[in-house]
Amino acid sequence: MSLTNKQKQYLKGLAHSLKPVVLLGQHGLTEGVLAEIDIALNFHELIKVKVAAEDREVKNLTVDAIVRETGAIKVQTIGSMLTLYRPSEEKKITLPRA
Repeated sequence: MSLTNKQKQYLKGLAHSLKPVVLLGQHGLTEGVLAEIDIALNFHELIKVKVAAEDREVKNLTVDAIVRETGAIKVQTIGSMLTLYRPSEEKKITLPRA
């Protein structure tokens, strides 16, 4: 699934007031962290994850791994904050038409 620019803008607006649900610490991306992200995506559909990595390449690799492992869509990355979207069974968020 891919999002149009209009849909991404809509999700960015919704995510603006959100606080990070998952914080990646010094141990980086572990199975437990991936499980927490998966649970949060199932419940909320749209979440923020704080990726604490000082090196930009390490941060980008971590973000790519999260997106790949969770099957979520990367809405945006600002600094260390990653916004993810994955529709759930209930479809809590109604996206604007393309």
